[in-house]
Order: sequence, then C-alpha cells, then structure tokens
Amino acid sequence: MKGFLGIDVGSVSTNVVVLTENGEIAAHLYIRTRGQPIRAVQEGLRQIEAMLPADVEIAGVGTTGSARNLTAVLVGADTVKNEITAHAVAASFLVPEAKTILEIGGQDSKIILLRDGVVIDFAMNTVCAAGTGSFLDQQASRLNIPIEEFGDLALQASNSVRIAGRCSVFAESDMIHKQQLGHNLTEIIAGLCEALVRNYLNNVGKGKEILAPVVFQGGVAANVGIKEAFQKALGMEVIVPKYFSVMGAVGAALLAKDQVSKSGRTNFKGFAASDLAYKAGSFECKGCPNLCEVIEIYQDNQVIARWGDRCGKWENLAV
Repeated sequence: MKGFLGIDVGSVSTNVVVLTENGEIAAHLYIRTRGQPIRAVQEGLRQIEAMLPADVEIAGVGTTGSARNLTAVLVGADTVKNEITAHAVAASFLVPEAKTILEIGGQDSKIILLRDGVVIDFAMNTVCAAGTGSFLDQQASRLNIPIEEFGDLALQASNSVRIAGRCSVFAESDMIHKQQLGHNLTEIIAGLCEALVRNYLNNVGKGKEILAPVVFQGGVAANVGIKEAFQKALGMEVIVPKYFSVMGAVGAALLAKDQVSKSGRTNFKGFAASDLAYKAGSFECKGCPNLCEVIEIYQDNQVIARWGDRCGKWENLAV
C-alpha cells in the first residue's frame, strides 16, 4: 500500500501524517518540538513508522511549517509549501465547501479566506502572544489547571467576566485583578476565551469577510471554550475537523501526492533518516552590506544544504 507523508514543523509542535492513495489518514502524530526541530523530526519519523502496517510504502513526502526547508533536507521532500497553502488544501479536502479558515497555533495565528477552493486573502499574526496557544498554556499553568480541562471549565460558566485581551501582559494582570475581586474561576476562564477571540477578530480578522462554512483548526481548536467564543462572536457555526491539530501535515501529504503524480518518483530518504547524524549551524556572510545569516545543515560532518543568503552564493556551493 502506498502512503504519502506530510510533516509540519512549527515552533511549538511537530505534526506527522500518512495519507493513503484513497485519501484516508493511515496514521497521525502530534508531538512537541521543544526548540529542537531536527530531533523532533527524527523522533516523529520513528514513531510514525511504528504506527504503520509493514506493507506501507512511502511514495511521496511534503513539508510545511516554519522549519519546512530544514525538514525537507532531513527527509528528502518532494514538495515544500508554506502554511497558508497547506492549511487551505487540508481544509478544502476535509470540508469541501469551506470559505473561512481560523487557525490558531502555539506561537502564531492566521485567517485564510477561500472561495471555490481558491485562497483569495489571508492574514497572519506573529507579533502578539495574546492570541495564541502559548498564552493559554501559560495562564492554565498559572491557575494550576490542566490545559485539557480549560475549555470545559469555560463552558460551565453562567456568565463571563470581561478580560482585557489586547495584550498578554494586560490580560494576565486583569485576570489577577478579577480573581482578587472574587469572581468565579470558570467565569474568568470564559472571559479569557472571549478575550482571545476578540483579539483575533480585531487583529488577524480585521476587515475580512468571514463567511460560512467556518473551519477552526490548529492546536487551540481542541479548546471547546474558544470554539464556543468564536460561535458567539460570529453568530454562526464553527466546524472543528477531526484532524484539526495536524491539518498542516494533512495538506503537506496531499500536496506531496499531487507532486509525485506529476514527477513519477520520490526523493524520500526512507525512515532510516531518523538515525542519520544531522547538525545545524550558521554564519554571517560578510561578502556585501546585506550581512546575510546563512544556515548550514551537516550530515556526518559534511554540508548537505545551505540557505538564508539573498544572492544564492552559498546555496549553490552546497550542491
């Protein structure tokens, strides 16, 4: 059986998916990157291989996410695409009529507008932490509540306390103030969920025409409190797909399948890539005033890839 491997490596999580020729998810994996993308990719390969039947042959590989270029070198990718493309392809595949994609990850958030399956507009927020999953993780930890229970507690609230959500620092101090005033914890959590949604819609979604069907994906989509807050703010149903946490990887696998159907071959190095000795380094090129920071990837002490230079000088030397 042929399978298509999709890998999405972000700052918080590394997601791996294997898609069958029939478009079914044979295996999927969500693990923490923990600031070590090379180790996360290799660990992801080991775990996903153990989850697959012995007769599965990987016929194509796609990578996406902030570490997509690095991952492509490690595994031998057939296609490398940005997160906007990967998430749009996955949403259109699992929710064919989708018109709006709300995506909130650990360190950033984005909105993608689709019309007839084509991306017509998008926006990203990579500056403020107040609208991301890492902020929710931080507040759950401060309140000594498992993040998995955060959303359920929000739904238990009969009322929500208004929390200042435009800045993570102000939001935290406002939560502490509301606790000191004696507000119920569930009401504060519900208020925080609504504050995050307000922040998202006023920044990432500002000026965007949000039409149904609306698809909510990314790790934060696991939080039912955030989903409910979106439905309340938008006045429409918000769909959370079954594979919401690994949608980038699903899109990368679909793109790999499409690419291999055209090329007829794959560059995949095999699952043995999980045991190869890789090392990353960097240096500043002083060849011109640009002072580009060039990234180098070593395999067994030999440079196998470079990128980051604007003129291509160092990239060409790595071939």
